[in-house]
Amino acid sequence: MKITLQNYTPLVICANAIRTCWQSFDKSDCGGEKDKELIDRVGNKFKHASTLEHLVYNFYIQGISRALLQEFARHRIASLSVKSSRYTLKELKSEITFTCKDSERASKYLVLTGIEMVDEMSIKALENLRLVLVEGISNDKAKYCLPESYKTELTWTINARSLQNFLTLRSDKSALWEIQNLAHALYDSLPEDHKYLFNVKEYD
Repeated sequence: MKITLQNYTPLVICANAIRTCWQSFDKSDCGGEKDKELIDRVGNKFKHASTLEHLVYNFYIQGISRALLQEFARHRIASLSVKSSRYTLKELKSEITFTCKDSERASKYLVLTGIEMVDEMSIKALENLRLVLVEGISNDKAKYCLPESYKTELTWTINARSLQNFLTLRSDKSALWEIQNLAHALYDSLPEDHKYLFNVKEYD
C-alpha cells in the first residue's frame, strides 16, 4: 500500500471562510496558531463542522484490494476515480502460470493476508483469471473472475469533515484490518499542521 498526498487546501482558506461570518479577517495570522485555534474551536468544539468542508485533500492510493475498495462506498461525501479493470487486465496476459507457491510474484497483483490457505486460494483465482484472459475472453466478462484480493488504485478527494469521520471509524480495531492500515497511512501522509484536526486511534 502506498499513499501520496497530491494536493491539499491551506489552513488559511478554512480560517478565512470562518472569518467571513464575522468579517474578522484582520485577526488572521495567515494560517498560524490563531487561525488553527479558530478552526478547531468553531469546527470541532462548537460543532460548526460544515466549516471544515473548506479543507480538501487529494490522495493517490495504490496497492489496496478490491475488498477494501468496496468499503469506500460507505463514505459517500468524497470523490474517487478508480483504475479500470475493463482496460487494465491485459497486464496479466504476459504472465506465466501462477502456482500456489508463487506468493512473491503474485503479490504484484494481490493483497496477501499472511494466512496460507487464504493466500493460496487467491493465487488459484488469479491463475484462473489469467487463463480466461489467455482464451481471448473480453475484459468486460473476464473481470467477473477477479478475486477480492486483486490490487487496485485510485485518486480520492475528500474534505476534512468527511475525513474526520473516515479516520475515526476506520482506525478502530473493529474495522477491516486492511482499512485500519489505510487509515493510519492516510493520517501519516497529512501535513503536520493539519493533523491536530483528526482523531486516529492507536494500534493495539
